[in-house]
Amino acid sequence: MATNVNMIETIPVREYAEKAYLDYSMYVILDRALPHIGDGLKPVQRRIIYAMSELGLKSISKFKKSARTVGDVLGKFHPHGDTACYEALVLMAQPFSYRYPLVEGQGNFGSPDDPKSFAAMRYTESRLSAYADSLLAELEEGTVNWVPNFDGTMQEPALLPARLPNVLLNGTTGIAVGMATDIPPHNLREVVNALIHLLDEPNATLADICKFVPAPDYPTEAEIITPKSDLRNIYKTGNGSVRMRAVYSEEEDEIIITALPYQVSGGKVLEQIAQQMQDKKLPLISDLRDESDHENPTRLVIIPRSNRVDVPALMDHLFATTDLERTYRVNLNMIGLDGRPQVKGLLQILTEWLQYRLSTVKLRLQYRLDKINTRLHILEGLIIVYLNLDEIIRIIRKEDEPKPVLMKRFKLSEDQTDAILDTKLRHLAKLEEMQIKREQDNLSKEKDEIEKTLGSPAKLKKLIRQELTLSAEKFGDKRKSPLVERKEATAMKETEILPTEPLTVVLSTKGWIRAAKGHEIDASTLSYKAGDGLLSSAIGRSNQPAVFLDSTGRAYSLPAHTLPSARGQGEPLTGKLNPPAGAEFIGTMFGEANQLYVLASDAGYGFIVKLEELYGKNRAGKAALSVSKGARALAPRMINDKDKEYIAVVSSIGNLLIFPLSELPELAKGKGNKMISIPSSKVASREEFVRDMVVVNAQQNILIIGDGKPFTLKPNDWKNFIGSRAQRGNKLPRGCRSVVALQVE
Repeated sequence: MATNVNMIETIPVREYAEKAYLDYSMYVILDRALPHIGDGLKPVQRRIIYAMSELGLKSISKFKKSARTVGDVLGKFHPHGDTACYEALVLMAQPFSYRYPLVEGQGNFGSPDDPKSFAAMRYTESRLSAYADSLLAELEEGTVNWVPNFDGTMQEPALLPARLPNVLLNGTTGIAVGMATDIPPHNLREVVNALIHLLDEPNATLADICKFVPAPDYPTEAEIITPKSDLRNIYKTGNGSVRMRAVYSEEEDEIIITALPYQVSGGKVLEQIAQQMQDKKLPLISDLRDESDHENPTRLVIIPRSNRVDVPALMDHLFATTDLERTYRVNLNMIGLDGRPQVKGLLQILTEWLQYRLSTVKLRLQYRLDKINTRLHILEGLIIVYLNLDEIIRIIRKEDEPKPVLMKRFKLSEDQTDAILDTKLRHLAKLEEMQIKREQDNLSKEKDEIEKTLGSPAKLKKLIRQELTLSAEKFGDKRKSPLVERKEATAMKETEILPTEPLTVVLSTKGWIRAAKGHEIDASTLSYKAGDGLLSSAIGRSNQPAVFLDSTGRAYSLPAHTLPSARGQGEPLTGKLNPPAGAEFIGTMFGEANQLYVLASDAGYGFIVKLEELYGKNRAGKAALSVSKGARALAPRMINDKDKEYIAVVSSIGNLLIFPLSELPELAKGKGNKMISIPSSKVASREEFVRDMVVVNAQQNILIIGDGKPFTLKPNDWKNFIGSRAQRGNKLPRGCRSVVALQVE
């Protein structure tokens, strides 16, 4: 068969792709991902609830298999995947997911620990909850627009006539194209009180409304710790975030967690804590238990290592590092009454929903009024029957077509005539006439009342207020999520968490490192590898970093608790740090952060530094001491009392200078000041340089170690070498000028 070329429409791919994507975007936004402000439901949720009501699955009915509901929804209204449809049904049945569940489930519908652990739909049973009646009660009362289903064979409601603002009460999340929604749940009584106030005071401000609705209300008893100012800003702009924190108490030296943030798994929290324990980052905890059961849905037990543990500080750390505290995004994006998606503030949502409710109530009253008028019209015709009973019977018996005759004779409408002809003989008793007149009176009174209500805005508001109050009494409950002001949680520093044991850090001449418990360790007696020996040792505590200095003047830090045990021979520092090529480790520093040390190069320059200035996290270290060309750093020396101690500096040719430590500047890094006068040309050629230095007080001896026998300078002797900083110093006695090192006795 030939193709008619003229019937083919040709358009650019760019235009086609753009139109197709926009159509898809609008479909996802309007018909899948975002809720409507009227009933607060997405299309799939609305179809599930309507299908269940059509199946007769009201809150007082028997349960039916969930597969039956899903089959009806897919076959009649929602031609999508059964898995997604069933998940939507399950979500509406989970009391830990929905603040006011719309579905009541029987069977395994998941647990707070694993919301997706629900059984297959062939096993579970479901029906609508009592709360769902607030969405369906007025469905058949002319309150909604009916639209064709996907194949045009049936009708479905475009919206449900919600008696409550479900969009706020249960909230929802959804991801559309280019936009998303995250609406948190709220407390029913609080929202109803805000609506009633808005009915009474149409010009109410957001501040007035926030007195009634201070914050969201999640289906968990965890605390909302977001500041009130932030919450107010969320309700003003429609955007922001809410923070929730677990609730705990102390029972017999145990920490009991009794409430978790919304959708947080207790099992996952315990895993997160256990992982920190396994990584040796949380030694303050000795054990964990999960004692949750039916009576106590959430009961997690944390056992501190001892009763000296600071529980508030520990919990602050856990809040900062685990899901015991969680932040929830808020984006009040929904489809408004104009059919367009928009991020709305709280006041706008409540005002717009009241418009929807007012329109729904008017439609309901008008529908009822039309029904009453129709019935009164029929009753007028039936009264004529009793007034002219014999003649009407005669006409019916004699005439071949009594209908037109009756209409003409008694001036009846077609509807009235049909009602008369449908009346059974047994209803022609006198008692029936009395019942008709009684019904007329009752309907007339109801008609007058409805007409007065429709004609009076005040009466309409009063009716809405009464209905809201009744719904609040029927479905309302107390707030679950308390609003509490808390300080921001901060994780404990690693040094605060770790036990503070005394340690001695030992560095060997070959650059091997280890740490021994205690301060009474004689490092020289430890076992060393062949050809190796003690270079330096320092004492501190296990929660402090140990600092190492290399010959180029770079400083490196390592947490002391990570160093290998002194039970062995240690490990090479080069396995943990990355010093420059050719550099050698020459000393270690350890102790309090404010401990003072002297850093100096053998060119004769140096300064005083606080230990904390040398801390760093880089494996390559940080530049601390600037060393001139041809020179190298000297082993650092610890200072005990800066104002009362001296520093002794000896050169390689036997010049000794001793001057007060107070003459050296305190710096964070740099070259420092000249300590002893040595020509730079001699340092570069290594003709003369500083051999060693030592910090000494007025009562200590200085031991000079050289090629021969060690020589001791007592205080009275070494005071002859005291001078000012940067002087040349005095010559040592001839027999001890070949100095190798200085020590303090």
